Amino acid sequence: MIKEQGSISVNATNIFPIIKKWLYSDKDIFLRELISNSNDAITKLKRLSSMGEAQLEDDKLEIRVILNKKKKTISIVDNGIGMTADEVKKYINQVAFSGAEEFLKKYEQEKDESSQIIGHFGLGFYSAFMVAERVEIDTRSYIEDAEAVKWSSTSGIEYEMDTSDKAERGTVITLHMAKDSEEFLNELELKQILEKYCAFLPIEIYLEDEEEKAEKQKAEKEKKKKAKKEEKKADKEDTDEGKDESEPVEPEEGPINDTNPLWLKNPSDCTDEEYKDFYKRVFMDFQDPLFWIHLNVDYPFRLKGILYFPKLANEYETLEGRVKLYNNQVFVADNIKEVIPEFLLLLKGVIDCPDLPLNVSRSFLQNDGQVKKISEHITKKVADKLTGMFKNEREAFDRYWDDINPFIKYGCMRDDKFYDRVKDILIFKATDGQYTALKDYLDRNKDKHKDQVFYITDEKQQAQYIRMFEDYGLEALHFTTDIDSAFINFLEMKESGVKFNRVDSDISDLIKDEDAKDEDSKEALEALEKLFKEALGQEDLKVSVEALKTKDTPAIMLLSEQSRRMQEMSRRFGGGMGFGGMPTEETLVLNISNPLVKRLLEYEGSEDKKEDSDLICKHIYDLAMISLKPLEPAEMTEFIKRSNLLLTRLAD
Repeated sequence: MIKEQGSISVNATNIFPIIKKWLYSDKDIFLRELISNSNDAITKLKRLSSMGEAQLEDDKLEIRVILNKKKKTISIVDNGIGMTADEVKKYINQVAFSGAEEFLKKYEQEKDESSQIIGHFGLGFYSAFMVAERVEIDTRSYIEDAEAVKWSSTSGIEYEMDTSDKAERGTVITLHMAKDSEEFLNELELKQILEKYCAFLPIEIYLEDEEEKAEKQKAEKEKKKKAKKEEKKADKEDTDEGKDESEPVEPEEGPINDTNPLWLKNPSDCTDEEYKDFYKRVFMDFQDPLFWIHLNVDYPFRLKGILYFPKLANEYETLEGRVKLYNNQVFVADNIKEVIPEFLLLLKGVIDCPDLPLNVSRSFLQNDGQVKKISEHITKKVADKLTGMFKNEREAFDRYWDDINPFIKYGCMRDDKFYDRVKDILIFKATDGQYTALKDYLDRNKDKHKDQVFYITDEKQQAQYIRMFEDYGLEALHFTTDIDSAFINFLEMKESGVKFNRVDSDISDLIKDEDAKDEDSKEALEALEKLFKEALGQEDLKVSVEALKTKDTPAIMLLSEQSRRMQEMSRRFGGGMGFGGMPTEETLVLNISNPLVKRLLEYEGSEDKKEDSDLICKHIYDLAMISLKPLEPAEMTEFIKRSNLLLTRLAD
């Protein structure tokens, strides 16, 4: 007979404040830890059975979480290996067996919240005291003739042990919930926690509301009793001989978890529909993913998982990725950057790695070389998948590019090894709508503009420049995502000698009409420059006069690439870094081949035509500026007013 009282052996009385404050960041962790212990108990039993050391017969191995709101209890029930009295003393009363004292010493020395706690201390059970004012254990070992044990504690320091009346093998842990944790006495809340942490545990988990179940059973019993009375009354001669008197068993709700998640299967055994269904179920996304990578590694470490490339509704969704990390099918955390490279966190997926060195709370990784190897391997597998698609599924790769390019570009800038692996598959949409690699673009255009890349950031805003490029047989590349500004600078560092210029930068040499005569260009420049400066009231205005191949365009506005980049940097840093007052270096390029510009030369010096000349100069300037950037509200108001005036004069 067991009858014992005592203190739990930790050589300190402050273990539970430590558990509450330092080991677990969220109170709901208690359920994960207790369920994990139950899972371990069943796993051990299955292993002993396979070795012939335990008899399972036809037992259904399962875990039950039982809620009783009236009693304010939550019970975790398993039919696993159970414990003997000696095992309770060893695993519960001594808490940490081999490591608690070292942990406590480390805590005393390093009280900084960011310090890492290294080791496995068997403290998971004691997370129960985060939420319970009293914890009870009823357990019976699988060993025949082993006495059942009851253990209880209200403080986590003092305990009582006695014999238990538990008849079946396994363990029941009953939590009498504390007042400040009564929010967990809610079936929906418990279900959400179980789905968060234990959705893929290998042992089936059932959730029951004990009061609700009892009421249903009572109602069902009354219903059957009433039906039986009516049946007897209707047929008194019926002896009911041969009838089955056993009551039908009420069908049970299914387990809350998927015991065989898709990532554990062999990739060759998985269908596209299974991958899509798993993605939608886990990430609550109604859209199909673009494609996925199934990770399946057994050496030099064990790692399985699936990474999905989601379809983006807009670029900002790249910030909403989520990679869920599991350890032996137990959820650890979302987006742990020590394991998943930061740029891969833009994806969605699950990674299960039993070899991860986790601390006691399973919430943070230790500093370990193995983690770095795992992270590098995941990066390599992603790069291999992308390069394989580029070589073998080019049409699909081009189709996916608009969705995946922000992620790939970000990865290149964050990880040099990743860039080296994917640099040859970086593609860009050209003005003809086709996708091209940077090297191919440079080779095609080396005779027109050697080592120079022209690009577009806004198709609508830069439509005039794009049309001019097409008219001149030139091509530009699309760089239209927010990340492209930084990526262009990155490519210039990586691609030695290659320079990038937006289509509205200094491109006058490419659009000149070399066959046009320019005998009067010097005089024209001086006259037109004077006209525009006076009309606009801008003495500092930079004016250039060129014969352009496109005669129907009176003028274009150019902004030097360097000046524009400085402006963008200033806006990005809120006008800081000393760039706020820098000159814009805009240049108005007048097309001497345009009839309207030639007509302005005729107006030069004529007082009768000065009003018309000023109107035309201002309008040409605004039209050129609109192609470069939107007008300010006051400028747009003036532009509309002037347009109406010009139309009125034209009608007259």
